[in-house]
Amino acid sequence: MNPVLVNAWRGNAIETRHRGAVSVVEVSGRSLLSLGDVQQNTFPRSSIKFLQAIPLVESGALDAFGLGDEHIALSCASHNGEAAHVERVNDWLTKIGCHQDHLECGATLPMHQETSFELMGQGDGPTRAHHNCSGKHVGLLTTCMHLNENIANYRLYAHTAQKRWFETLESMSNTRVQQLPWGYDGCGIPCIAVPLHRIALAMARFADPSALAASRRQAIERIQSAVSAHPYLVAGKERLCTELMSKLAPGVLVKVGADGCYTACIPSRGIGIALKMDDGQTRASQVALGAVLQALNVLPLEVARELEEYIAPSIINSRGDVVGRAECSSEWEGIAL
Repeated sequence: MNPVLVNAWRGNAIETRHRGAVSVVEVSGRSLLSLGDVQQNTFPRSSIKFLQAIPLVESGALDAFGLGDEHIALSCASHNGEAAHVERVNDWLTKIGCHQDHLECGATLPMHQETSFELMGQGDGPTRAHHNCSGKHVGLLTTCMHLNENIANYRLYAHTAQKRWFETLESMSNTRVQQLPWGYDGCGIPCIAVPLHRIALAMARFADPSALAASRRQAIERIQSAVSAHPYLVAGKERLCTELMSKLAPGVLVKVGADGCYTACIPSRGIGIALKMDDGQTRASQVALGAVLQALNVLPLEVARELEEYIAPSIINSRGDVVGRAECSSEWEGIAL
């Protein structure tokens, strides 16, 4: 059983104990921290989008269509569906000669509640561009268009659009992706269940790509630069990924995934991080991420205080009263990396 990493208190008693696993790995492969079962196959969901964006850059598709850093950041995004995201997605589709109907993610309302209410107030409904993964999907389409591939059903497991990032994940994580469990993600493309330790290893190699082939290294460096320059496009308003990278990038790069997942990397130290909360709670995964970054001494105290609503949140009732808090458990005591 995985250890309790985060406790949620109501009043003066613990109400919920959030179990999970965390892996922190150096680019050499040496494990710096293993909490819980880090060998268990884990669906990283959108937390590996930095890795999934590599073929877009490495294939030459990005440059062939005259695209830039904003497009790279969008391809890595789990965005809010704000105007800044949707307008760029639609413009990108136009640049590659496609339209929203070519996207094979579902039509959704914006993930950001206020933006969703605004959209409905204008009499508009969900679109595929509003889907939080629409940037990743346009990236997949862009590479297919550049390589003159059939774009129909690009979302399916057997399509070359998917095989490209499978191969990238395989080489970055030292796994045999085709032998791993898989299913379809919320946005419609395949999701691979990878041992958490191997996800952290892949992120360590993303952090320090110096030993990789020149084309892979250059692609990763461009992705690092893009998400550092445009953290708002990676997530948006009231999102931890954007807040953290706005304050700490390029020193710390982070990416959320659904159902309690996070990855992060520390490029200057060649360190990769992967974590998964057993109950899939985003609140708990944010607290755990804060604990990891503090253990690595890359989250300055003043920044941690600015981000308390995410990494040490109060629990507030419908009256606006503070009735509890979520905090890292005693499992973290004495951990310094």
